[in-house]
Amino acid sequence: MKKLSRLTEADVTPESVFMMKRRQVLQALGLGAAALSLPHAAQADLLSWFKGNDRPPAPAGKPLEFTKPAQWQSSLALTPEDKVTGYNNFYEFGLDKADPAANAGSLPTNPWQLKIDGEVAKPLTLDYDDLHKRFPLEERIYRMRCVEAWSMVVPWIGFPLAKLLAQVEPTSRARYVAFKTLYAPEVMPGQKDRFIGGGLEYPYVEGLRIDEAMHPLTLLTVGVYGKALPPQNGAPVRLTVPWKYGFKGIKSIVSITLTEQQPPTTWNLSASNEYGFFANVNPHVDHPRWSQASERFIGSGGILDVKRQPTLLFNGYAEQVASLYHGLDLRENF
Repeated sequence: MKKLSRLTEADVTPESVFMMKRRQVLQALGLGAAALSLPHAAQADLLSWFKGNDRPPAPAGKPLEFTKPAQWQSSLALTPEDKVTGYNNFYEFGLDKADPAANAGSLPTNPWQLKIDGEVAKPLTLDYDDLHKRFPLEERIYRMRCVEAWSMVVPWIGFPLAKLLAQVEPTSRARYVAFKTLYAPEVMPGQKDRFIGGGLEYPYVEGLRIDEAMHPLTLLTVGVYGKALPPQNGAPVRLTVPWKYGFKGIKSIVSITLTEQQPPTTWNLSASNEYGFFANVNPHVDHPRWSQASERFIGSGGILDVKRQPTLLFNGYAEQVASLYHGLDLRENF
């Protein structure tokens, strides 16, 4: 067993706070540039989650009916359910990894409306039942890689975004797909208080090129571990794009708009030099403040045996998606 280095009180600041570029957040915490070192922050952040994991979880989701297509199954070791649902970034509910599970239970997810419009021939609005019944649901075991250099393996349940886009019939002018999350400051404290929400502008927005959105790997996700998504994981519907960093996986989506122009995205608006529009997992392109060459895999073990492993190009999905970026400079278009 490796001896754990001694942690000081300063080390216990969550890693998510270290990612905040907004100066008022850093100043409020009393942090200077010398404090922004990833290894200690990452270790302390995980320790913080283990210490706080006795906080009450949000209600469990209902069981879902789904198939398990062989092509989307995997022999990879799964991250345990309690960590998938308890260790989250969802700043609308707080900056600490345990905050979403503790605070998101009040999020109303049924009834729900997801509106699809813009450069389409047949605009469409889906309700909560449509999200679970309109398209056949599949379980897909995907790697998930956070830009903070930690990773999981998750059994998501959902349907290909391409199936939904086919129904609305994109026009020839549709080059991008823009996503927007729910804006509800009365139940999302991070939207109401800029300190709690990390100084981001809300509602959270994201975007993909239309070829990325239509790719077979791109999933609209409504469940995890056999059940409907819990609020802290983005209920009732979130985006899963497994070859991109996790912040592209926008949660609690209320609108999908097809556009001719590249849409704004929340983290790119906050810090364009750190979080690009594409956000493809790339071990050769470091974050300005830490290396992306390796990652902490969050598996079944405790704080003493978190596995460190090499980061894979496109998060291990290069064979499937590299052709999307032929001729594109991945260092410039990060």
